[in-house]
Amino acid sequence: MNTVKKYLHPILIFVIFEAVAITLWLTKHNLFYLFNFSYIGISIALGIFLYIRKYKHARRVVQLLVGLYMLVYLGFIKGENMQIEGFWYYLFTGVFEAATIHYAVAKIFGPLIFGRGWCGYACWTAMVLDFLPYKVPQKPRKKLGWIRYITFAASLIFVAALFLAKVGNIERIMFWAFLIGNLVYYGVGIALAFAFRDNRAFCKYICPITVFLKPMSYFSLFRVRCDKEKCVSCGKCKRVCPMNVDVTDNSRKRENGTECILCMECVKNCPKDAL
Repeated sequence: MNTVKKYLHPILIFVIFEAVAITLWLTKHNLFYLFNFSYIGISIALGIFLYIRKYKHARRVVQLLVGLYMLVYLGFIKGENMQIEGFWYYLFTGVFEAATIHYAVAKIFGPLIFGRGWCGYACWTAMVLDFLPYKVPQKPRKKLGWIRYITFAASLIFVAALFLAKVGNIERIMFWAFLIGNLVYYGVGIALAFAFRDNRAFCKYICPITVFLKPMSYFSLFRVRCDKEKCVSCGKCKRVCPMNVDVTDNSRKRENGTECILCMECVKNCPKDAL
């Protein structure tokens, strides 16, 4: 019983993703969904299992397993635009497949359960940015979050303009938008990381996906909580947090509360096991 309780989180994550996989397989009559969500669920559950076993690169393993799968296999090989432009494209065409399903599970309704876990364990942009040297922000957070709403609107306007102009072969354009968009994201992300000495500067200020993630993350089931009786207010958790979240505050209104990516750096570095 103790073993089951210890590994409850990876088991629960696997069950959730497997339920999604089987449901989509049976409703869409497409074996791909069974493979796709089973693979992602197994990868994430493996990462949480490795974390419990105190393997220091556990989260990085998941980032590479899921991020490379979505970037290389789904994006480059299968030609699916998994960026936000792909979501708008499928939404406008009225097709509930590929990017629309991905966004529904990972970025719109999924955050009600696992918050911004996508950003910490599956994002192929962050997968690269997290290899940069500024894993802990070296400068105070800047008030530039409004930029994300501009990039969000720009992605919507771009796709809407293609449909309104009745441009031909939009699907091919979406593939190229995926390739070019990723190059732009990596370029901007790396530049910002060095400019602000913060690997996650792109996530904080530019990424349009956070417009979907933030509202739902407020109600997230999985959250880092603080045991006030153990906490000695040393401030170490705040210093190591890549997203500047005040995890000592258990309120849902805590500072940058919807930014938590469940990286567990605060938990690993707490000297009193209060988190």
